Formats: sequence, structure tokens, C-alpha cells
Amino acid sequence: MKGLFIEAVSPGSIADRMDVKAGDRLLAVNGQLLRDIIDYSYYTASEEELLLEIEKPDGELWEMEVEREPGEPLGLLFPAPEPARCANNCLFCFVHQLPKGLRKPLYVKDEDYRLSFLNGNYVTLANLENSELFRIAEQHLSPLYISVHSTNPILREQLLGKKNIPPILDQLQKLASARIVMHAQVVLCPALNDGVELERTVSDLAALYPSVRSLAVVPLGLTRHRRNLPRLTAVDAVYAAEFVATWEPKARALRKRVGGAFLFLADEFYLKAGQPFPRTIEYGDYPQIENGVGMAPLFMKEAAQVVRRARPIGKFRATVVTGVSSFGFVADFLEKLGEKTGLDLAPLAVENRLFGSTVTVSGLLSGKDIIAALAEHETGMALLVPDVMLKEGVGIFLDDVSLAELERRAGCRVAVFDSTPRGCYRALRELIKN
Repeated sequence: MKGLFIEAVSPGSIADRMDVKAGDRLLAVNGQLLRDIIDYSYYTASEEELLLEIEKPDGELWEMEVEREPGEPLGLLFPAPEPARCANNCLFCFVHQLPKGLRKPLYVKDEDYRLSFLNGNYVTLANLENSELFRIAEQHLSPLYISVHSTNPILREQLLGKKNIPPILDQLQKLASARIVMHAQVVLCPALNDGVELERTVSDLAALYPSVRSLAVVPLGLTRHRRNLPRLTAVDAVYAAEFVATWEPKARALRKRVGGAFLFLADEFYLKAGQPFPRTIEYGDYPQIENGVGMAPLFMKEAAQVVRRARPIGKFRATVVTGVSSFGFVADFLEKLGEKTGLDLAPLAVENRLFGSTVTVSGLLSGKDIIAALAEHETGMALLVPDVMLKEGVGIFLDDVSLAELERRAGCRVAVFDSTPRGCYRALRELIKN
């Protein structure tokens, strides 16, 4: 379908005043045909005089001349781009390990550089055409988030399950030449891309700093539904402890050598190893926080601030749901917050029955997991659920259990809170008001 479908028009905007309607299609801007919303943003970014080509639902074509103030938006809203599908067959792909019966979008594997730029999605670049590489440079689509996994070409093909892929270092060097900022990740698979191979990958990527601005090493995730797939070794507590002992000093040495925070180990390594996190200053501006790097220490730092400022709220019991891996520091926060507020706050560590006990993060818990954990638990006046467990804007869990169903099964009010100490404290105060 040509052009961009206009999903909505902001009331009172330029487009609204020119009688553009939802359902129209924007075909071109100043003669430039539009492929997606990135093209739209690029071609409308700085021009104050625009020529828009609009197609009405009946096929009628409009040409509209627009004069606007610098930076004034047109008021056109478009749906998110349909993601390009991933053609890789990664050994550790989480989607391949999902059980049946979940929402269909969860089984979609995307590999789209546009979503990397727009949303911070990680892409391998293994399916990138030269024309797309040129577009990234021309339109300066920066930053990008890139799954490297290994800079050894042979090993990388094995990890991605795909032959004849472009050499990743060549691609990164071309992007660096175009002044594209990149954040990289390695999904660590014990006995495959660790040890000497990880040394090579880290060294190669550090040589591209500051174009490659950060590198996160995260452990692979294995579920109990892994069937007829290559055998992989999980990261356990012993491995994690050895890994942190080896790589934390190297990360600090790299920080001094390149002049900035570069190499980060995922929080999960420290949680599995039962070891303290680096100082918060060592995370820089938290470039990899959405990748599970620095979330826990940042939580603990904010928790101390919230407890220090907390005031008495009332007298009631409430239960706060958390994943197994975050239970320790969440429980510590709730105990201290309870002392300051007068509340009886009970953390509830929920075991992941959907994916298996090796999956311990809060964001992958299902509604049925929570319901099962409540069977022998005194919930109190309310059950607090962090928003990372729910589909954004919909209010349902991975297994399609709704908040209403959870509330019915819990036998008390269910409150969703922003997954931060401040969010939890705010939700508790709101319970008293309502």
C-alpha cells in the first residue's frame, strides 16, 4: 500500500484546518514518496513550506501547500510501522521457547532497524540490505541498538542460525563512519561465546568507542518449553559468580582506557551470584537500563530516597507482587517503607510456572502464576501489581488473564503501579484516598 495511512488528525492543527481526515493517505512531501513514518519525520523536520500529496478514500488526489511556523507540527498521526520479520534462527531465541496458547503478537520475531531507531529494539543487522544501510546513514537514524553476540564471523553464523550474513564489524565501521551512535549487546551462551570469544568481541567493539557507545552482556534465557532445539547450558549461580569476578574488573579497566562507561554486566549476573552491584556512578547515564542493566541498583537508590521522605499513611495490610530474582531488594524496601508509613507490607515472590523456574524476572509472570501464589497467602486490603507484568494500555497479563479476573480471584482490590519505589509509594497513598 503506497503512502502513509492517517490514523487520526489532532483537533485545531494545520491538517485539521485544511480538512485532512482520518482515513486519508499521505503519499508524498515535497515530491518525496513516503515509505514510513521515519520518511515523514525526515522530510517534514525543518521545512517551513511543504507540498503535501493526499489521497482520499475514494481515490481523489489533493495537493496542499502548507506554510507553518518553525517546528509547528502538522497534526497527523500514523499507526506504528508493521515490523519486518526476522529471518534468523538464533540458537537461544526466546520466541522459539514459548508455550502454545499465548497472544499471537508474542510469537512475532521482528528484525527491523526502524524499530531499533524508534523504540530501542535490538536488531542483528544480519538481514540488512545495502540500500537500508545507506538510508540509515543518509537520514542519520541514530542511535541504533544492535545484537552482536560475537564478532567472530563463523561463530556468529552459528549463533544466529543463518549462513552468509554480512560481517558485523564491516557494518559497524560503516555506521561509525556515518556518525551513528550504537549500543550493542551480547547474549551470553556458556561454552559458546564466552571466554576467549567474549574477549575478542569486547576488544573489537571497544575499538569502535565512542561510536559503539555501550556494550551489555546478558545471560541467555531458557524456558521449560525448550523442545527439539539445540542443547544449551544455563547460567547458574556458580557460573554467574565466576563471570562477575572475571569481568567486573575488566569493565572497570575498560572504563579507564576508553574514558567512559562502556561494558556492562546485566543485573541478573549479580542477582544469581548473590553479589553486590557496582556503584551507581559506574552505570554512567544508564544506556542499557531497558536491557536489564542497572535496573536493580537504580531501584535500590530510589528506594532509599523514598523511605527517607515517606510519611505515615495508615494501618492496613497490602501485598506487593514481585519476581523471584527481585524479591530480596523489594522485600528490603517494603520492610523499611512499612516502618515509616505504619503499613503492613508483604512482598510476594511469584514462581514462574508458565515458563519454568529458571525464568525469574517480574515482567514475564502470568496472571495464573500470581493466582497460584495467592493460594496460601494472606493478601490484606489490596494486591499491588507492577505495570511491567501487563500489556501496555490493555491491562491483561501474558496469558490473557485480566485485572478484573485477578481481583475476583484475589478477593481484594488490585492496584497497578509504576514499577519503581516512587510508583509503589504513590499507589499505597492512593489506596487511602479511594
